[in-house]
Amino acid sequence: MPYFYDLNAALLSTTAFLITPPFTQLNTPYPATAYLKGFLNTKNISTYQADLGIEVILALYSQAGLADLFNRVKLKQSELSENARRMLALQTHYIYTIDGVISFLQGKNPTLAHLICQDGYLPRAERFKQLADLSWAFGSMGTQDKAKHLATLYLEDLADLITECVDEHFGLSRYAERLGRSAYSFDELYIHLQQDYTYIDQLLIELLSAKMLALQPKMVAISVPFPGNLYTAFRCGQWIKQQHPTCKVVMGGGFANTELRSLSDERVFEFFDFITLDDGETPIENLLEHIEGKRPVELLKRCFTLIDGKVEYINGSLNRDYKQSEVGTPDYSDLLLDQYISAIEVVNPMHRMWSDGRWNKLTMAHGCYWGKCTFCDISLDYIKLYEPVAAQMLCDRMEEMIQQTGQHGFHFVDEAAPPALMRALALEIIRRKLTVTWWTNIRFEKNFTRDLCQLLKASGCIAVSGGLEVASDRLLELIQKGVTVAQVARVTRNFTEAGIMVHAYLMYGFPTQTAQETIDSLEMVRQMFEAGILQSGFWHQFALTAHSPVGMNPTQFKINIEPGCSGTFANNDILFTDPVGVDHDAFSFGLKKSLLNYMHGIGFDFPLQDWFEVKVPRTKIPKEYIVNALNEDEIHSVKPSAKVVWLGNKPDLEISTKTKRGETWESAILTFYAIKDTLSIKVEVPQGKWVMGILDKIRVDASETLTFQQVKDDYEAAGLEDFELFWYNKPFNKLANYGLLTL
Repeated sequence: MPYFYDLNAALLSTTAFLITPPFTQLNTPYPATAYLKGFLNTKNISTYQADLGIEVILALYSQAGLADLFNRVKLKQSELSENARRMLALQTHYIYTIDGVISFLQGKNPTLAHLICQDGYLPRAERFKQLADLSWAFGSMGTQDKAKHLATLYLEDLADLITECVDEHFGLSRYAERLGRSAYSFDELYIHLQQDYTYIDQLLIELLSAKMLALQPKMVAISVPFPGNLYTAFRCGQWIKQQHPTCKVVMGGGFANTELRSLSDERVFEFFDFITLDDGETPIENLLEHIEGKRPVELLKRCFTLIDGKVEYINGSLNRDYKQSEVGTPDYSDLLLDQYISAIEVVNPMHRMWSDGRWNKLTMAHGCYWGKCTFCDISLDYIKLYEPVAAQMLCDRMEEMIQQTGQHGFHFVDEAAPPALMRALALEIIRRKLTVTWWTNIRFEKNFTRDLCQLLKASGCIAVSGGLEVASDRLLELIQKGVTVAQVARVTRNFTEAGIMVHAYLMYGFPTQTAQETIDSLEMVRQMFEAGILQSGFWHQFALTAHSPVGMNPTQFKINIEPGCSGTFANNDILFTDPVGVDHDAFSFGLKKSLLNYMHGIGFDFPLQDWFEVKVPRTKIPKEYIVNALNEDEIHSVKPSAKVVWLGNKPDLEISTKTKRGETWESAILTFYAIKDTLSIKVEVPQGKWVMGILDKIRVDASETLTFQQVKDDYEAAGLEDFELFWYNKPFNKLANYGLLTL
């Protein structure tokens, strides 16, 4: 029962068919095919793209899909768990409610939220038992959010039923992920691919078959960003090579870029003709030329293929990679943009942004401008080769994507967005009067001043995420993060005070990390949440990868690589032993449980050791460490070259005359009107008149942006004295909140 789709926009005999196989995200398309389609548009190459993940989900979570599902479940009635028997008994309720729930989660039926929130509408199974634990969350959640969460639990109940009774590999945002994780050998995955189709396979191939019949492409390019869509990529490739043998099948994406760089298993090419590495634009363009007989195989770029029965890596192309200014605007046409599902799986604020809402994906800069973190794959091109995109071009692309998708939300998927480019982009957004909402990943570096954070907020930035990692200055130095805990605290405060949500990536288990450092790191995190300067966070255990400095130089980090950590298929994750000997797994539950409480403003007085089921050391971090760091006087030395910008409205200037004891004098009152409040500042008349003039010169849409030195020169040219004393006085300093920013 494939979900209905429309191929009217597709060209007959499409040159390239771009696929994202199941599953990545429910709420928004993974952007790889949109990026590639945008590039191929610049070459006038006909393409069609499909997110088969959302299409399979919509086929499955429908009245016809659930009817088929429950018929399959009945065949195993004698083997069912109590939870599955309950759901089978309530099958009529599931089938009756499913279309309405999906429509609600697509944003098409908002009034259904009232019914969903009432007892007696949604059938409830095992997942709903967690509601008692989450009762505190609903006090701050509106009806729509509560209904989204309840509807998500309902979908997860059905997912559990599918996993138990029909397809053990199923997950709402991943499929057969275990088969793709640390798969040094291709054996297990290959064996599964020789077996009969799973239930999800059947839905997938039915959808794929219809599209291939309509499109008749010369090439199918399959994007594999994660282990959770690797198996289905192979299923797609397998079917295409069997049923459409003249069509060439290509795999690319994040999984290939990191895991398959030393591929040597010939069996992989029973499913694919080529596997490309790193940026896909030039490799795909070269492959299309090869398919058309215009380029010999030895002149392809960065790809594996099978030659005379042996896997060969080909990189003989003389064509350079395209600059970011040349790759075009991501093109989301063909995708079912109005049919994605916004879910609230967990109450973690940042994770919610990943799963709730439709985001246009863009990149401010290719690679990472820092490129030093020792846990990161900095030796690979996607990190190593840094190239920013001009702010004007970014805004052009944003406007084009708004026109194309109707969506004003943007997720910049940078490794770490550069502060200078963020500043330029924010100014350009404000100058163009674009109403957009955006968020991105950053480094918590000192360039994120109070004023820069205020500017980012004014441009529509609502959230940032960044790596605090192990909140220990010793380990941050070993990681070469380039920050200290105190610096991170001050930066997160600047963002928080500007009204921008902050999410911290947190790490435990880094080489040489002790149990004491883990607990001390947790104490740092506790204090930051208690101070209100973090709103979201997530702990993950350190994983060693082959392309990171730690993986390439293990002895430098005092670890031992375990044997058998390489093979003929995926080679990236490396198993290791740390002579320090800490059982980091034992900390996992306590770290995550405490963080969940801190994110919701509770548990700050709970002794740290009580979060854990094993004995842990007491923290050695002073109770006021973060508060003292925030209270430290920072040197606010403004560089003469710093840009001065006025974002606010023109103030009123009122000059009044007063006489006392025969003396008469004038004073000026400047009244500034902001959206929420009003500020009045009393100054001398010459200074008031100068302020009125300079604000006009430094307004955000002025033809020239003045520097701090030029503003000072203008002040002194007006015959006024003591510029610094005037500029930094307390009343005038309040204007940062009204739009006077030094950047």
